[in-house]
Amino acid sequence: MPAPSEGARSRRIGSTRRQFLLGGAVAGVGAVAAVGADLALNRQSPESAPASVPMNGDETVPFFGAHQAGIDTAAQAHGVFVALDLHADVDRAALTRLMRLLTDDAARLTQGTPALADSEPELALAPARLTVTFGFGPGFVGRAGGEAPRWLAPLPAFRVDRLRPEFSDGDLLLQIAGDDPLTVAHATRMLLKDARGFADLRWTQQGFRRAYGTERPGTTMRNLFGQVDGTTNPQPGTADFDDVVWTGDGWLAGGTGAVIRRIRMDLDKWDRLDRSGRDASVGRTLANGAPLTGTGEFDEPDFDAQTAIGFPVIPQFAHIRRARGDGSERIFRRAYNYDERPLGAEVSESGLIFVSLQADIDRQFTPMQQRLDDLDLLNEWTTPIGSAVFAIPPGCRDGGFIGDTLLT
Repeated sequence: MPAPSEGARSRRIGSTRRQFLLGGAVAGVGAVAAVGADLALNRQSPESAPASVPMNGDETVPFFGAHQAGIDTAAQAHGVFVALDLHADVDRAALTRLMRLLTDDAARLTQGTPALADSEPELALAPARLTVTFGFGPGFVGRAGGEAPRWLAPLPAFRVDRLRPEFSDGDLLLQIAGDDPLTVAHATRMLLKDARGFADLRWTQQGFRRAYGTERPGTTMRNLFGQVDGTTNPQPGTADFDDVVWTGDGWLAGGTGAVIRRIRMDLDKWDRLDRSGRDASVGRTLANGAPLTGTGEFDEPDFDAQTAIGFPVIPQFAHIRRARGDGSERIFRRAYNYDERPLGAEVSESGLIFVSLQADIDRQFTPMQQRLDDLDLLNEWTTPIGSAVFAIPPGCRDGGFIGDTLLT
């Protein structure tokens, strides 16, 4: 018979061994279950995934062509807008080198191919409809020795503006858009690395729309007020769109003019307005975007219709009435929402990156904006805090570069 101390030791050893064996068995069952789950998950390859799962990571938008992509392209879910200031020593020859470099890498990235010196090439393999669109400010055109269109200048001062330099102006614009935020972020970084020897970052703005697959293609976007935004847009691919957007003048032929306005939206104040007040300020029913005189989003507004007591059904101050004018000034909207860290005690710091594309900014955009500045009830809840104007040059052929009509 073992001594008491030895017996206790024996019991402890036996207990420890039983616990080890039991724990090992449990761990073994867990490992088998984990391996089985892993095999089950891996058996469902992307090719065998349910057809209802939206997949567009491999989708590409052609880079080369008569027009730059990202204008008549169906708007993607994520957009980054970057403005650069050229270094003082950058001349026409340096601009040519810069645009050749940017064009080459943009053409690669948009087709799911890593940039030439890509340090993270794996991040470039899912283009997800990535587009890169370049725009030239007055400073860029001046350095290139080109003749700028008369409208390539800061917009007139409007009473509603509270413009901030960190969101305004710039020599070179990069609009980078895609359906995957990782793809967009990677492309932005690669292109900024290309440009850093030629220019400094002036501002960057990030925006979003509905995620890919959330709504049917062609659905009008909504801004953070809940409004449909862009109902009256001309349809890409039509003669109407071509007439509104593309210019035929000189080196810019096949390009367009872009106005980018950062519009802060006071959502906290908007919250205090009832639904009828919201509808009246816009001139549309927020529920489905129909004008107050119609039942469907695309119904033509009747600006002559009156209430039983003789007031206009669509008020004089309604946004759609002020924006319409006589119908001769038209634009193509391609806006994005933004939502950032709130300031102070407010709930929201949100708004719209308003992007307007048109052949002639002086003729099409400025008169419209002047009417909105004079009398638009939405001015009670919106404040423009950034503004920039760019000439968007035409596209280029394979072997050329964006801006070659100006620089060569």
